[in-house]
Amino acid sequence: MNKFKAGAKKVGAAVKKHLLTSISYMLPLVVAAGLLIAIGNLMGGKQVTSMAQMNFPNAMTTLGVLGMGLLPSFISGYIGYSIADRPGIAPGFIAGQIASFLGAGFLGGIIGGFISGYITLLIKKYLKVPKWAEGLMPMLIVPTLTAILTAVIMFFVLGDPLINMTKGLNHFITGLDRSQRALYGFLIGWLGCFDYGGAISKIPNLICDGLLLDGIKGPEGIKVLAAMVPPIGITLSLFIAKLFHKNIYTKQEVNTIKAAFPMGLYMITEGCIPIAMNDLLRTLPCTWIGCGITGMISYSFGNESPVPSGGIFVIPAMSKPIVAIIALVAGSIVSAILLAIIKKPLTDDQVNGPELSDDKEENVDLSGIKLQ
Repeated sequence: MNKFKAGAKKVGAAVKKHLLTSISYMLPLVVAAGLLIAIGNLMGGKQVTSMAQMNFPNAMTTLGVLGMGLLPSFISGYIGYSIADRPGIAPGFIAGQIASFLGAGFLGGIIGGFISGYITLLIKKYLKVPKWAEGLMPMLIVPTLTAILTAVIMFFVLGDPLINMTKGLNHFITGLDRSQRALYGFLIGWLGCFDYGGAISKIPNLICDGLLLDGIKGPEGIKVLAAMVPPIGITLSLFIAKLFHKNIYTKQEVNTIKAAFPMGLYMITEGCIPIAMNDLLRTLPCTWIGCGITGMISYSFGNESPVPSGGIFVIPAMSKPIVAIIALVAGSIVSAILLAIIKKPLTDDQVNGPELSDDKEENVDLSGIKLQ
């Protein structure tokens, strides 16, 4: 039993590592493509399919859509790279193209990446070739064999299940009524901010990006808005606490907040981590509730985002900007009020932190230092 648990834990750690590697490579693509779509949409652009319709706004929107279309291949290619190093990249990208062909989106890309990556690893490890052919292994033999085997599995074994799984997920999400959307909006908002952009948050956010490829934009709106709640909520809590003459942050934390707030407006939540680490049991639940409320309001009232990243700068591109603003403000205020109430008041000494006095500086003994 212990061996089984240890093995399962090892497999889980490997899967997590490969997923996070692919996400780290994918994020610049998602951000750049999303901003291109936002720029184009704000100028009245749309996706076009011929040069006769091409102008600058249309070019920006079209380029962004094309970039987002690479998402399954990026996921699959870099999962393959994480598993099998460079020989896994080409088969992984091909597996991602198969996923796009099947309409399996990001789920197909993830599955294709693991299939192609481990097939590559097995071929590298167990396929023996003559001495003269060893130089052809990484450039020709391994990628070609892997691509063929991956194609056979994905087209003829997993093709229909992948298509049905993707359609089932899409139908489930689009078929939710308002009360169900409120519940799922809360869950998506909470999980998307669970560890402030860390490993756990990246998984639901990746799912939101994948759903965007299938034209389901509501979860993406939650992702964009909820990511801004922790830094805004923590910043507001500082001012609310001061109104009641309550110190809840040290001077060092206040300086951290000054940097975290502008970062948070662009969905960079990691700036809040140092503050949360000092008081996890109070900070995390307060921000989780705020993120969940933001997601609940945004999703239940049908707000959607065609752009996967950009923070406050993409709110004008959302389907219901007023709803988006209300959701963001409501969630941030709830987090702020909870933090101002729940966090313990600090004494003046705790606020200022330990400081080295002049007397201590003067009494430092330097007699033991010798110059060689």
